Amino acid sequence: MVRNWIVRFWLSFSTIGLLLGTLFFAASLTPMLVPRNYLTQGVLSGCSLAVGYGIGVFLHWLWRYMELPEPKAPIRQNTKLVAALASAVIGIVFLWRATGWQNSIREVMGLEPVDSARPFEVGLIALATFVVVIALARLFQLTLIFISEKLNKFVPRRVSYIIGSAIAVLLFWSIANGILFQYALRAADSSFEQLDALLEPTTQQPSDPTKTGSAASLVRWDELGRRGREFVVTGPTRAEMSAFLGRDAMEPVRVYVGLQSAETPQERAKLALEELKRAGGFERSVLLVVMPTGTGWIDPAAMGPVEYLHGGDIASVAIQYSYLASWLSLLVEPGYGGEAARALFSEVYGYWTTLPKDTRPRLYLYGLSLGALSSELSTELFEVLGDPYHGALWSGPPFQSSGWRSITNRRNPGTPEWLPRFRDGSFVRFTSQKNALDIPGAKWGPLRIVYLQYASDPITFFDYHSLYREPDWMKAPRGPDVSPELRWYPVVTFLQLALDMAMGTTTPMGYGHVYAPEHHVDAWMEVTGVHGWTPADVERLKAKLAAR
Repeated sequence: MVRNWIVRFWLSFSTIGLLLGTLFFAASLTPMLVPRNYLTQGVLSGCSLAVGYGIGVFLHWLWRYMELPEPKAPIRQNTKLVAALASAVIGIVFLWRATGWQNSIREVMGLEPVDSARPFEVGLIALATFVVVIALARLFQLTLIFISEKLNKFVPRRVSYIIGSAIAVLLFWSIANGILFQYALRAADSSFEQLDALLEPTTQQPSDPTKTGSAASLVRWDELGRRGREFVVTGPTRAEMSAFLGRDAMEPVRVYVGLQSAETPQERAKLALEELKRAGGFERSVLLVVMPTGTGWIDPAAMGPVEYLHGGDIASVAIQYSYLASWLSLLVEPGYGGEAARALFSEVYGYWTTLPKDTRPRLYLYGLSLGALSSELSTELFEVLGDPYHGALWSGPPFQSSGWRSITNRRNPGTPEWLPRFRDGSFVRFTSQKNALDIPGAKWGPLRIVYLQYASDPITFFDYHSLYREPDWMKAPRGPDVSPELRWYPVVTFLQLALDMAMGTTTPMGYGHVYAPEHHVDAWMEVTGVHGWTPADVERLKAKLAAR
């Protein structure tokens, strides 16, 4: 009985599917943008194997459907045996090379090389993943056949297959999206919400009445959320900046309104404006309208540098719009951030335009990741042409950022996608780990936009078109933080990038989607027009920020 099952199992396998799946499996072991551990590599390789196998099965079905000739049974069996042996050899060889490929990423990111990528574990996990995916595919096939056979009593055979396929797809999609995905999303949202509500014993309510969350604040301490409390009480203090600058500095103003503080984005924005006025934010020289990431987090690597550069004579205001991680929010609720950004900018900008131009603060926008996308959506350029804000710094813009995408696609010929130049550089410039903002002969206009992005950031450079064509950022010259061993493969590269996007924050600081404070210094100097700093002082600040 067992022997018969094994024979049926062997005969059911597609030769072309096995070969194509093996090629997909081998390609998935090559490097992409982010280093992988053996678990994520195993799951990725198993999914790639299953996808390749599925494509092979479909091609074989198409061949038979067109009634093209096939080899006789003995030839097919011998070919399958040879294909199985060839697949085993290819799999072993590529698993053996996986360590070198992973180390090629680790080398450019300054990480210690690994002795082994644990090929045995990767192979087992990949095989288990493949079995699960194929089992689901077989279940789908059985469902399709069952529905088609029932329908065949009433309609022609091929019509029943078409209708059965549509019903099976709808059924499986409803289960996956309506039950599993929605349940997982609600569980994630609930978990992040509970984490956000935690009152950490190490984060004490500020006693300074000018601080958001203090007893005098319009925003309650327990309603700020974990990320909001972290934002308002951390960062460089007046004493720290005075000691570093060698002159008297000011205490920066930081205003934050959490999701629990008001029901709608518009109400949170109005509350943020009133709190900003109460805290004296409009009396500072610089005012930042900040959009957090999906969880409500504001990157201290961006805020610390700009506060040092302006000696604390700066105010920042932000509102929360989600609990979910940015990559998850980007997939399921990208509009939430845009709505919140428009509400906050409208309130702040509306009040700012009523102030005398010679005494009001210079107004700037900032956002990281999903915050950058949301900040981009906060206003249309034609809405502010009469009285424009002064500039924006957007770090790690996600691939869905329409403004970033439009400018990148229209970049000057000959400039790479990962570090483009746009026209004469008077409106927008791009930079990376190495400062690229000092463009010879270029002069800033009245509105300064800077994008800080790393070539190794999968959240920025994920591309749906990588499914069937090589992305421009893979072409020479490549970014310095991208493995020279990286290659494009149809379908597989898309799967690799999808995994890298979820793992973009697991890289060392200064790579992937983790932006280093020292790389913000030059960007903020250009955006906000900082003067009076010597090159030695700038390097000293970078060293201090990097050490922290």
